[in-house]
Amino acid sequence: MVIFDVVPPEYRWPVQFCTLATITTYVLSLITSNVSQVDRLWTFLPTIYAAYYALLPLLPNEQPFLFLPYTPRDLEWAAARDFSPRALLIFSLIVAWMCRLTYNTNRRGLFNIQEEDYRWAVLRKQLPPWLFQITNLTFISVTQNVLLLLLGLPTRVASVLQPHTALTLSDYTLSFLAIVVLVIEFTADNQQYAFQTYKHAFLAAEKGKASMEAYDAQMQWPGARLDWKPEDARRGFLTKGFWSYSRHPNSACEQAFWCIITLMPLLSPSPPNITYSEIDLSLLPTLSMIFEDFPHALIPFFQHLLGPLTHVVPALALLALIFSSLIFTESISMTKYPGYKAYRERVGMLGIISTLEKGLLLKWNGRREEVDAIVWGKVKKLRKAE
Repeated sequence: MVIFDVVPPEYRWPVQFCTLATITTYVLSLITSNVSQVDRLWTFLPTIYAAYYALLPLLPNEQPFLFLPYTPRDLEWAAARDFSPRALLIFSLIVAWMCRLTYNTNRRGLFNIQEEDYRWAVLRKQLPPWLFQITNLTFISVTQNVLLLLLGLPTRVASVLQPHTALTLSDYTLSFLAIVVLVIEFTADNQQYAFQTYKHAFLAAEKGKASMEAYDAQMQWPGARLDWKPEDARRGFLTKGFWSYSRHPNSACEQAFWCIITLMPLLSPSPPNITYSEIDLSLLPTLSMIFEDFPHALIPFFQHLLGPLTHVVPALALLALIFSSLIFTESISMTKYPGYKAYRERVGMLGIISTLEKGLLLKWNGRREEVDAIVWGKVKKLRKAE
């Protein structure tokens, strides 16, 4: 279509597919009155975009019909001629990320077209119907689909913009860190799932409901077989395992993973990168040029200096989305769980350093034992032991 021909060649098919995904998820949200349709695609779309850029040499040069993936003839020849080892590596890591998220999404039942994220139900009650539908179109459908496209762009940098050279130490180091982050995130997911399974089973048994299956720790993954207590279930939210160091360890890992993916091509020796061996001082204007044409005289130099940083947009966009989502999620938790305020006082939102700082501050104020009792029930355990 002519409308897509004005798009740069390396973006042409991804923009087509993003448009199709946006329209489809929005229409489905109207038909089903369920706005979680795009949520079900989170696990697949970044992988599809990454696969497109990593596998460009396999694609045909013509597009028989709209939305069929292809390698435009006017794309840089090198990108379509052979594979980029770095792009293939990034794609492989994203596939591993997809497997973790798909597994967790499936066992939570979120692939069911009738299931909706509880946060959207809360937001629907808080907004007038007309404003919620505007939010559905602009943020839930359009913005999220564009973000999912952006997550595939680090593979584009490696495949289209960089020479297809062999992997380097930075690639191996960042890959190792990405795998470690995925293992931690997978374990945090499993701890949350095990806790929710225990909580629902315990509360059902407490109410005399025999239909709920009893909790079996051996059915859980290693690392998630924690020593759950009745007070954990009654508290309502998870405070053990990785969740004793971070209120959202899986979200922290999610941000870390995509930061690593974004930085992988940018920390390689090949341009565009953010590791400068030398700065082109010839682009730095003289004082007279600055005085005569400020600030335009400085633009070429700063484009050279900061240009590669424009490629960190995918990570920054995801950080902004996750952070805003966590604020909304915690506002809901504050209304549901009386002890959540104490949990926020004691444990950092994302990192362990914040948790250590909060613990020291509470100890200085003489409130640490009181808050710990609410968050972990330690005082109650000590009194029983006495």
